[in-house]
Amino acid sequence: MNGGYNMNIDAIMAELAQYIRMQEEAAAMVESLKDQLKERMTSAGVESLAGSEHKATYKAVTSSRVDTTRLKKDLPEIAARYTKTTTARRFTFA
Repeated sequence: MNGGYNMNIDAIMAELAQYIRMQEEAAAMVESLKDQLKERMTSAGVESLAGSEHKATYKAVTSSRVDTTRLKKDLPEIAARYTKTTTARRFTFA
């Protein structure tokens, strides 16, 4: 590999790090704004708010899921029969 290639990689990684920082800052701002809206809805005792262009809702949602830990403990043979293994590639950057 030549030096120019490594410099390009360094530039790409530096730019990625900069965008990751920006993304983290934006995500923190998004969460802060969501929290403000949720607080207003909770204080007002409402599940939704409508602005001139957008609508926000904040309500309880009930879901049912299989307790895989308990299934594996109580019925390991059935859990094994219905367990699907998948493989994926994970990208990490530090």
